[in-house]
Amino acid sequence: MTKVIGVRFRTAGKIYYFGPKDIEFRRADHVIVETARGVEYGTVVLPNMEVDDSKITQPLKNVIRKATEDDDEREKRNREKEKDAYKICQEKILKHGLEMKLINAEYTFDNNKVLFYFTADGRVDFRELVKDLAGVFRTRIELRQVGVRDETKILGGMGICGRPLCCHTYLADFAPVSIKMAKEQSLSLNPTKISGICGRLMCCLQNEAEVYEELNAKLPRVGDTVTTPDGLKGEVRDTNVLKQLVKVVVEVDDEKELREYAVSELKFKPRHKKSPDEKAEKGQKRGKNKDNKNRKTHEEIEEELELEELERLEQKDGKSKLDDD
Repeated sequence: MTKVIGVRFRTAGKIYYFGPKDIEFRRADHVIVETARGVEYGTVVLPNMEVDDSKITQPLKNVIRKATEDDDEREKRNREKEKDAYKICQEKILKHGLEMKLINAEYTFDNNKVLFYFTADGRVDFRELVKDLAGVFRTRIELRQVGVRDETKILGGMGICGRPLCCHTYLADFAPVSIKMAKEQSLSLNPTKISGICGRLMCCLQNEAEVYEELNAKLPRVGDTVTTPDGLKGEVRDTNVLKQLVKVVVEVDDEKELREYAVSELKFKPRHKKSPDEKAEKGQKRGKNKDNKNRKTHEEIEEELELEELERLEQKDGKSKLDDD
């Protein structure tokens, strides 16, 4: 076990471990530490504690010192300088006619490097831009291409739920999200309703995915045949995942009735993954005498293509590139 503190360098950023030496730190204290990017100003989010050696990336660096008032003032000046650096870089991008969108400018605490974050559709040859910027700032220049998720994480905003974006407030990294999660939660598969303001699948789909997956596994599927506690056989018409209730169409005295049962009262075969043959057979069965109803409209085809594109972009984006060393 090793004594460490956890430090962040940006809101909702990755947490890095440093040795506290003999200093006692509290949450929200500011510290000066040495990183791969140089000397940095960070905020303590995990005060003095012991962690297993396997969780530490060696060599573990110690904090240089607890931040002083002078350090706080310097950090404040750096934030002001970043606004000017952003404007200058934006002007240089226009001058060189580069197809890139500048997102943010960031000074290291010791001013040994200025980082510029940008998005672009493809690769950008910014060698001349770097030379131009180096001539202006007289320090090391780094341009880092990030994805649209990182752009949103930096800029922030409000989600459709009316709350500040998860990625900007507490998510240190982006969890993998998929269309399957939306299906498991019976959400609308309209791309505009399951996408965040970044244009990717909403991160919050991951929040309850595991619970829904577990609860859905206990339920029959719509269209399955079940046996009720009355000994009747019926077809599942609808399910309530959270309440674990099932609506079943049963035939009583030559009349069909819709009844609701707790899933624990029903008998049915547990879910299993369907083979390609079973899927084809089910598709043919549903297709009989319903060709006209099942014909997809132009809007439905467009929606499916948008969903496929969302899935492709989700796999392409990968992890956040903000905290890459």
